[in-house]
Amino acid sequence: MNDEIDHQELVLRVATLADETGIRELNAAAFGQDNEARLVSRLRHCGALVLEMVAQTPHGRLLGHIAFSRVTPADSGPGQGLLVTCLAPMAVWPEFQRQGIGGKLITRSLELLSEKGEDLVVVLGYPAYYPRFGFDAELAQKVHGPYAGNAFMACALSEAGSRDLPVTVTFATPFEEFE
Repeated sequence: MNDEIDHQELVLRVATLADETGIRELNAAAFGQDNEARLVSRLRHCGALVLEMVAQTPHGRLLGHIAFSRVTPADSGPGQGLLVTCLAPMAVWPEFQRQGIGGKLITRSLELLSEKGEDLVVVLGYPAYYPRFGFDAELAQKVHGPYAGNAFMACALSEAGSRDLPVTVTFATPFEEFE
């Protein structure tokens, strides 16, 4: 079996309810456990997801998935009006990892979030990977919440996303399982 992907044929699209089972299987396989799959399901069913996308072959096989959930700013301070999301999780089938599928999902998702008027995206992820997409640990130091350190990064999608900081935020309830 050829596990190389022709990126010309890769289809990036918003996920639908019909993708739910495939997304669950993909996340469980990519992470080798069910935690992230449960997180996506809980975020979806509590209404916290702002954007969920998949990468698939032209024949419909899901290869990658990315989810963004609402992060709520505190009701005081300059950042109270910011629209903030959290990138988590992102998954690619193990045999298709390191082929740029995740990067394409991130790039397209950030474009769509910007078009929707989102101001700031945060992620808890690999410090060597996410900066190439505009994520910055220094900017994230101005986002106060349950996460900190070099793996906690932020990406401003608007002028307000870098200007109206610091901000204190609360993540969607399903994240409490990971704190």
